[in-house]
Amino acid sequence: MPTYAYACKDCGHAFDIQQSFTDDSLTVCPECGGNLRKKFNSVGVVFKGSGFYRTDSRDAASTVPAAPSKDTGAKESAAKSAPAPTPAASPAPAASAS
Repeated sequence: MPTYAYACKDCGHAFDIQQSFTDDSLTVCPECGGNLRKKFNSVGVVFKGSGFYRTDSRDAASTVPAAPSKDTGAKESAAKSAPAPTPAASPAPAASAS
């Protein structure tokens, strides 16, 4: 059964109580009869064993990048089949008059 924490709004009395999930929340302070509010505590989760780290959940095959799609391959093959442009002839250096 879970443990719930309550605090009184009027007198400040705080206490913990074990209640079933189906039980109604407490509304009356046992000390002064004032209004209670439920406090929220941290969750008691403990991660033990393997499988909780990044390296535990993946094998070597899943780290390989995906293969390129068919559209990308068609673009690459079209680029390879086109002839490379020839560079323009550079002008010869002018002879200097000395």
